[in-house]
Amino acid sequence: MHTTVGIVGGGPAGLLLARLLHNAGVDSVVLESRDRAYVERRQRAGILEQPTVDALRAAGAGARMDREGLVHEGVELRFGGRAHRIDFPALTGGRTVMVYAQTEVVKDLIALQLAGGGPLLFGAEALAVTGADSGTPAVRYRHEGREQTLTCEYVVGCDGFHGVTRTAVPESARTTYERTYPYSWLGILAEAPPVYDELVYAHSERGFALASMRSPTVSRLYLQVENGTDPADWPDARIWDELDARLALRPAPRTEGGRTAVSGRRLERGPVTAKSVLPMRSSVTEPMRYGRLLLAGDAAHIVPPTGAKGLNLAAADVIVLARALAEAYGSGSTAALDAYSDTCLRRVWRAEHFSSFMTTTLHTDPAQSAFETRLQLAQLDRIASSPHAAAELAENYAGLPLAGPPTGPVEAPVDDPWSVPGADPSVRVNQPRTGI
Repeated sequence: MHTTVGIVGGGPAGLLLARLLHNAGVDSVVLESRDRAYVERRQRAGILEQPTVDALRAAGAGARMDREGLVHEGVELRFGGRAHRIDFPALTGGRTVMVYAQTEVVKDLIALQLAGGGPLLFGAEALAVTGADSGTPAVRYRHEGREQTLTCEYVVGCDGFHGVTRTAVPESARTTYERTYPYSWLGILAEAPPVYDELVYAHSERGFALASMRSPTVSRLYLQVENGTDPADWPDARIWDELDARLALRPAPRTEGGRTAVSGRRLERGPVTAKSVLPMRSSVTEPMRYGRLLLAGDAAHIVPPTGAKGLNLAAADVIVLARALAEAYGSGSTAALDAYSDTCLRRVWRAEHFSSFMTTTLHTDPAQSAFETRLQLAQLDRIASSPHAAAELAENYAGLPLAGPPTGPVEAPVDDPWSVPGADPSVRVNQPRTGI
């Protein structure tokens, strides 16, 4: 089989790219190793930035999202027993975010692809990418018990960190920067209506907590736990009790009528339908292009979920890539395609920076001192009291505008003006970087 663009991975990145290419008149084939049922029930992200929402609408995949998604105009930070709301539209010129689960995004894109797009093969396990540094790349894959070959003009890797496309780039031609955090998330899905209108991020002496949602009847909740935690050690009642403790606020001042109002409410408890532990890490592989192989999404970068950037970064990658491929096959210019890696890496490192800030400021490192905890609280107080600091958080959270090709070299940020003083960045370079 032959196509113009071979896409390895049928998650949101690969499916959105296929749809954008289809709309631009560029042929593609999507190879997905799992079956459709598995792909449509994979629990992942649930927050869509404004640029991602706009892209899904433009791609024709926004109708159900607009009907069922929940528009959020801010988030709440809780620390030191008090709460502070970040108003996104007021601080970003009107941008918001959408709560709409990745599972639903994937369902919408699959339906569109099967109804009128290029081939989408489920159960097609990619085995290897060959000829990436030539003009005739190919993907060897196994489908329905037979080994086959997909020849194409470009291969796009949307198959995640452990997929075959990332490792198809020779070690001598790639550099991986990594950071591992000393804690994990215990996440649950519960059939319980959210009691908060927006997401609540809580810093507490007991550790981090996040109250989120998937719908008006389903809550998505997280607790900071030790690395290596077994979910079986956390029965449902213990999880609910700990969430309430970490999300608790101090009593508010007495009102004129003499009654004491307590800010915040206890969570609505309900059956827990899913429970898992998510390790926290950051990773960036550079460059994102090797010959005619281009990496996107988790194949190129991973962020801790605190900043809600994973799915949105993947979407940004394929939006940039779809525009570049459409330009190459439309006008014949490869300028945007040649700049793909540098264009995306500027956004990637900005998102890595923001995600690291959110993670290290809101979580309690098991080894941190009381002094470092006070520094975290000072950071959060700065956001609560400074419109400039609040705007910086809001702009990054709601999604920075998609930029054109960069005019200068791309470098990983070294000095972080938001970092917690005394924190160890723990950045490891796996391979020396060389050119393609």
